[in-house]
Amino acid sequence: MQEQEHSLSAEAQVSAGQADVEQARESRQETMPSEHELIRKLELQAQEHYDAWLRAKAEADNIRKRAQADIANAHKYAVENFAADLLPVRDALEAALTADNTTIEALRQGVELTLKQLNSALEKAAIKEVNPIGEKFDPHRHQAMTTVDSEKAPNTVVHVLQKGYVLHDRVLRPALVTVSKSPGQ
Repeated sequence: MQEQEHSLSAEAQVSAGQADVEQARESRQETMPSEHELIRKLELQAQEHYDAWLRAKAEADNIRKRAQADIANAHKYAVENFAADLLPVRDALEAALTADNTTIEALRQGVELTLKQLNSALEKAAIKEVNPIGEKFDPHRHQAMTTVDSEKAPNTVVHVLQKGYVLHDRVLRPALVTVSKSPGQ
């Protein structure tokens, strides 16, 4: 009888084990999605990522196009402020030409005021005059027209024929100068 009880308990244990295995399979199936569901979920994620990538690419293209338009406008309208500062100078010159019965002194005063306006406009635009008299000759900023005998050190600017101009540190026009040389050279 003990053998029977023992074999019954072994059978009960086996059937209980099988039930546990089946229950574990069922619970695993309930918690783990099927392959079809998993594939569908991954396809949705891939579509979301693709859509986000397309939006990011379109935004980058828009930013690039806006930047190109901004650069084009900056080049196109770069002198706008300078031109606005020059308009009063032009107006003053036109007024001087249309004035009747002006004296030489009045004309001179008008030209001096107009020159002040022009100098102010150039100063606002960071355009500076190069008047190198007495300085050492610099071929990057000056253009030597002639050389003359002088008691000054050789390669010194002794006369300015035409002033030069620089914009910040870039030469717009070199100064036309006469440069000294040693006597007898």
